[in-house]
Amino acid sequence: VQLQASGGGLVQAGGSLRLSCAASVRTFNASVVAWFRQIPGKEREFVAAIVWKGSSTHYSDSVKGRFTISRDNSKNMAYLQMNSLKPEDTAVYNCAVGRVNYVRDYERFEFRGQGTLVTVSS
Repeated sequence: VQLQASGGGLVQAGGSLRLSCAASVRTFNASVVAWFRQIPGKEREFVAAIVWKGSSTHYSDSVKGRFTISRDNSKNMAYLQMNSLKPEDTAVYNCAVGRVNYVRDYERFEFRGQGTLVTVSS
């Protein structure tokens, strides 16, 4: 398994969750890491991305100010801290790793892992 997301679960609106992405990708330290989410029946949506040194991050407007992406290159790990969760954040979240220039396109990422389900109750 090259990418494994974990940390999903059921949480009440206003609560927090922290997702983790474990990567066994040789080029992890030189790659962009991104989180995407998908509601069944809907298109996959970009959530957040972080460049290889962690010096630059990108967020969708829907999560900006509530979610924080981070990475630990020494452990080949990435994280998504999700605060002030809303019912509309309910989705399957997965991480992606790749050397991309455009971070919002899921198909451009070389490595794409299985997702973890986040359910936010109202």
